[in-house]
This record gives sequence, C-alpha cells and structure tokens, in this order.
Amino acid sequence: METTESGISFAQFILSLGTTAAVHFGDLPDPVTGERGETNLAGASQMIELLSLLQSKTQGNLEPAESKLLDDLLFDLRMRFVQAQQQPRVIQP
Repeated sequence: METTESGISFAQFILSLGTTAAVHFGDLPDPVTGERGETNLAGASQMIELLSLLQSKTQGNLEPAESKLLDDLLFDLRMRFVQAQQQPRVIQP
C-alpha cells in the first residue's frame, strides 16, 4: 500500500474515518476527552456516507488490498449502524 508525501496511506486514512465512526457509536473513547460519549447515529452515518463516497470515487483505482479493506470496513460499519438503531435509547433528563 502506497504512502503519500504526507506519510499517510489510503488504508490509514480510511481506518481513521472508521475509528471516528466507532467513536460516534460510543464503542471507543473520544481521543480528546478520553471518555466514551453517547451514541451519535448522525455522526456515524456521516462517516459511513463519506467512506461510501470514497469507495465509489476510487472504484477501479485501488490496490486489491485497499479495495478489500474498504469493502470490509463499510460492511462492518453498516452492520454496526443497524445494530445501533435497534438498541433502545436512554433519554437523559
């Protein structure tokens, strides 16, 4: 996998977007506060949409390993999104 002049590879970039989605799901702590926040489905959905856009715009231009990584990440995030939608929401007073 190629690394750009800035030192980040495409795989690292899409994994960072996936990590951001995991923070929105509340699965990982916020890197700034160190605390897990409430589920933010809108934020998670936005990351999924962004990854999907990257997938469509880079189709045919990725290395096979990059394409598989993106496919697998999107599949996992979409399944996690469906799971998060089915969880009961706790409303804080």
